[in-house]
Amino acid sequence: MNTDPVEVFRARVAKHAALADSARLRIVDLLILGDFSPTELQAELGMPSNLLSHHLRTLEGAGLVIRHRSEADKRRSYIRLAEGALEGLAPGAEHGARRVLFVCTRNSARSQLAVALWNQLSEIPSASAGTHPADHIAPGAIEVARRHGVPLADLPPRRLEEVAHDEDFVVTVCDNAHEEIPNLGGIHWSVPDPLRLNTEDAFEGAFTDIARRVSDLAPRLHAA
Repeated sequence: MNTDPVEVFRARVAKHAALADSARLRIVDLLILGDFSPTELQAELGMPSNLLSHHLRTLEGAGLVIRHRSEADKRRSYIRLAEGALEGLAPGAEHGARRVLFVCTRNSARSQLAVALWNQLSEIPSASAGTHPADHIAPGAIEVARRHGVPLADLPPRRLEEVAHDEDFVVTVCDNAHEEIPNLGGIHWSVPDPLRLNTEDAFEGAFTDIARRVSDLAPRLHAA
């Protein structure tokens, strides 16, 4: 007998049980759009570390969240929603935005790909920038966009100060940029840097990660 339906049902029950607690539901609400370190969650929730650890263990056990080490500060970790965590569950609240600004360190791969993917799904304007922009877009980013038929804008990497507007909805897609400018606001996506390995698989992984996150975010933003 095929037991998959029973297993799927039990997984849903575990998720609903985990979300029945108001604090854990609030954590998931925060993680819907971006990643947080435990310290950032503590500050946002005003919760002691031991209680937060208990809630995170429960959410991890239910398959709702996962954590991984920061590429910048190895002592730091980020909590993110697991892939498919909210399937069948109600989405979070919508947010208004005049423009979405994707930010990474070099503005040569992840932020450029994010803009290209965003423009395919949303009419809200978008832009990208870097805290320390490179001289040119990474060839690996150009190639992965070409393979997936996604038009990549022919714009050179640009400095954050030259691009940012006060009303931007900011999305950092790089741990270094997020940790370098903690008061930038907006949300954070902890996407591994494909240039560290500089392989086709690394760029495919970054593209897939960003594409999924863009697909999750686009329906939850409306033009302000």
